[in-house]
Amino acid sequence: MPTPHYGQPRYRVIADELKHRIESGAIPPGALLPTESALGAEFRASRGTIRQAIAVLRDACLVATEHGRGTYANALSHERGLDKRAAPETRQRQVAADPELAALFGVEIGTTLIERESVTRWNGAVGNVIRVYRLPEIR
Repeated sequence: MPTPHYGQPRYRVIADELKHRIESGAIPPGALLPTESALGAEFRASRGTIRQAIAVLRDACLVATEHGRGTYANALSHERGLDKRAAPETRQRQVAADPELAALFGVEIGTTLIERESVTRWNGAVGNVIRVYRLPEIR
């Protein structure tokens, strides 16, 4: 456990330590992180604090959590690094609601929706794609 943390939130100190372990290779790509209870015992922290630390790592794309399986170090996190992440490319367009979107919005199939797509790249490779749909504004 790093000492001292000088006013930094506890979850942030834990996240920084885990980030260091991932980036140094102590936790190799694809490896399962210790359980929340094991991390809690190691860092003498509550489960909620450990969950906050893991959420920070997840937001930084250093880990991925699979329900029922655990949290893994992302294989690409070692290669791309956070400083090599480009700003998201965003575009917006009109699309017709497919059956699934129509059911979600409670509209008829084919109703016009606005789709906003954001693509984030690391070293030129696509890191993630996020699509957000909304109904057009009625004036």
